Amino acid sequence: MSDFAGRLRLGVNIDHVATVRNARGSAYPDPLRAAQLAQEAGADGITAHLREDRRHISDADIDGLMAGLTLPLNLEMAATDEMQAIALRHKPHAVCIVPEKREERTTEGGLDVAQDENRLGHFVEPLRAAGCRVSLFIGADKRQVEASARIGAQVVELHTGAYCDFHAEGNLAERDAELERLREMTAFAHSLGLEVHAGHGLTYETVKPVAAFPEVMELNIGHFLIGEAIFLGLGPAIAEMRRLMDEARA
Repeated sequence: MSDFAGRLRLGVNIDHVATVRNARGSAYPDPLRAAQLAQEAGADGITAHLREDRRHISDADIDGLMAGLTLPLNLEMAATDEMQAIALRHKPHAVCIVPEKREERTTEGGLDVAQDENRLGHFVEPLRAAGCRVSLFIGADKRQVEASARIGAQVVELHTGAYCDFHAEGNLAERDAELERLREMTAFAHSLGLEVHAGHGLTYETVKPVAAFPEVMELNIGHFLIGEAIFLGLGPAIAEMRRLMDEARA
């Protein structure tokens, strides 16, 4: 396994550009245009979550992103036969498997890979064979990291949502404890040969401690950046996140 190399990558999630578009059933704002602006602002990749209920990103969006992007596309999806078929048809650079419930507002918690190891192992295998880098979205838990390595995932993305929630609530003791769990599991996952990403709920206030973990190779951030874009513009919002990440890693 190689040593850490290159800058910390920023993947920009464009789901909620589609959420705004879908609120009026119009053709705008266009997620592909947002992806292109993100690239100009310093993003290293684009993330899009194709949900089973298509509440934001659509099948046509995935078609457009695959045709129009020069950045790598990270396709987030549930572990279903329908989503596997879509991923195998498009063969995006990366596929991130996430838990999904129709009633949730956003992804709540990570996959229980340890509980669902056999099924997920069979799900991951054809995606890897097709050339996709497979990532599993998990909590900072040793059992989940070990199971992810056993089933052949190349990447784990650690769920930073609890850390960010504790920060927002002002619960500093729990925030710091969760940050320590994240730190330990990034090092542990790296020791098993897994590439480590992180994301969910990260803001300007919370990004630097996570960005400072040397084993983390990529952060995926979306909702906060789309929200900040209302006030700053998408390019400046992303550029500021890029600056903070680079500062934390310097």
